Amino acid sequence: MKTAFITGATSGIGKATATLLAKNNYRIIICGRRADVLEDVKTELSEQTEVYTLCFDQRNRTDVENAVNSLPQDWQDIDVLINNAGNAHGLDTLADGDVDDWDAMLDGNVKGLLYVSKQIMPIMQQQKSGHIVNISSVAARQTYTNGVVYCASKKAVDVISDGMRLELTEFGIKVTNIQPGLVETDFSKIRFKGDAERASTVYQGYKALEPVDIADAILYCISTPAHVAISDLTVYPSAQSEPRTVYKNL
Repeated sequence: MKTAFITGATSGIGKATATLLAKNNYRIIICGRRADVLEDVKTELSEQTEVYTLCFDQRNRTDVENAVNSLPQDWQDIDVLINNAGNAHGLDTLADGDVDDWDAMLDGNVKGLLYVSKQIMPIMQQQKSGHIVNISSVAARQTYTNGVVYCASKKAVDVISDGMRLELTEFGIKVTNIQPGLVETDFSKIRFKGDAERASTVYQGYKALEPVDIADAILYCISTPAHVAISDLTVYPSAQSEPRTVYKNL
């Protein structure tokens, strides 16, 4: 049975992916910042498979190192890493931007992904096998106003994915970069700083992607034959033609 390590597994795409992999004969290491929610997810998924929880904030390098190093011996052989955790904060122009928002996005989306990957990549190199899935965004494909730093952080994920592929392929490690379009999660609520009513308008008038749609894509990518590697995958809802354009009432 393979073991998957999933960051941001307490909600949205991360939880949907953990749920789907649990149903498909994977052991799951679920990671997040909320211990109580992690335990709830563990209880739910333990009906399907073995589950281990790690509670840490991936923006804190020491917390990441301590968490991964705390894994029991029988959980240290990690076959799949899914770098899902990330965030978006605010919709200000660069001139009016909140520097704390910038730090949160760059620390979580870029540095946090690197911190986690740095702990897992040597394990896979030693095994000479593994698969890393990084969750980027269509925001990496087209910069838009009032979201420049978020777009930059996701463009960095694209570049890091390319670099991982260059450095890890010789070890038998696959790297997949997935760029989701609009997915109906708590993402917009966080971006709008808890304004649920405003966040809900983002998904009105059309059918957005659901977290399970991206989970399905992840499962497909990590289930290909050994000689097949999906390097990049962009997934839009059918009503979205590019990052800034959504046709409603289709």
